[in-house]
Amino acid sequence: MTRHQGHDMGLRFLEHVLILTHDPEGTRDWFCDNLGFRSGDHPDFGFPVYWLYIGEQDVIHIGKARHSTHQDTYLKTPSDQAGMDYSAAGALGSGRIDHLCLNCDGMAEFVERLTRRGVEFSERKAHNSHLYQLFMREPINGIKVELNFAWEEAVRMGRVPAYTDEGAHAK
Repeated sequence: MTRHQGHDMGLRFLEHVLILTHDPEGTRDWFCDNLGFRSGDHPDFGFPVYWLYIGEQDVIHIGKARHSTHQDTYLKTPSDQAGMDYSAAGALGSGRIDHLCLNCDGMAEFVERLTRRGVEFSERKAHNSHLYQLFMREPINGIKVELNFAWEEAVRMGRVPAYTDEGAHAK
């Protein structure tokens, strides 16, 4: 078996994503206000963080980039090279991670909330699947966010995707 054939070596699920940003409060507020995350408890790491929850699970951690030497040391890995900036702070949509994807239901509520708050999004039907997707960019750090819904939910709402398996469509 090659390393690309899907041997999961005991992997169970994605625990969380850490976003290091120049504006932790604005980032927290955007995810909570627009997508419905809940800001909650977290351990004391000796530097400021926010943990955002879906239900009882913390899934997005947010910290201030370049906050302190203590934080840099805490987040360092053995292969980090001296003088390299691994925080990607200030590099809008840095490209280290292309997007964050969340599986959702209640599409009508999301569309209403995003529209009311002026968040622009595109709509797509995922290739060869039964997923309907909304894509947007979080404006504080330039992170692309994908929300996946059941295709049937979009059909019930009469949504027309701008892109499907057949290519681009006029809305």
